[in-house]
Amino acid sequence: MHAIIEFIPLILFFAVFKLVDIYWATALLMGTTFLQVAYSYFKIGKVPTRQWLFFAIAVILGTLTLVFHDEQFVKWKATIIYAVLSLSLLISRYFLGKNLVKQALSAILNNASNSEQEITVPESLWDKLNILWIAITAGISALNIYIAYNFSLDFWVNFKVFGLMGITFVSLFATIIMLYKYLPDEDEPKVDNKKRS
Repeated sequence: MHAIIEFIPLILFFAVFKLVDIYWATALLMGTTFLQVAYSYFKIGKVPTRQWLFFAIAVILGTLTLVFHDEQFVKWKATIIYAVLSLSLLISRYFLGKNLVKQALSAILNNASNSEQEITVPESLWDKLNILWIAITAGISALNIYIAYNFSLDFWVNFKVFGLMGITFVSLFATIIMLYKYLPDEDEPKVDNKKRS
């Protein structure tokens, strides 16, 4: 549900672009991104760093787009966000010794599983998934700006909405397939690690 909520600004951006123009769509994108930040703050009491980053980039590039009446600024939004994500995954893993993909997915898998068993995934697979997502986010970053400057504005908006969502969902599906065999059998009883130790 949370992932769907994050796509709402993008869907509204697309609708307003088609109905009005890129500048109204950009203003709406800034407003809906702010509403996401406010929702997180009032719902969970804090705003994730990722959401602050998205909001800051949307406001800066959106403001430049509106002030200079130039859509080139807003076209850079996805490229900057995905480049930052790619660098974060790379730096965290190889310089700080933290696998952000593992941290994010471990929590999701354990919360989503109906089984009470702890999910154990080999470190080698977590490393592969981290590399995969570094490549995916870097690829999206480059592809977005290539399309922005080599195709029409209408084509870029279609790519930004449907292309990025499609790539994201296919990548998530591939990730789930790679993790599937490590999900616990729901019929098996929970292993109580406290009693064993």
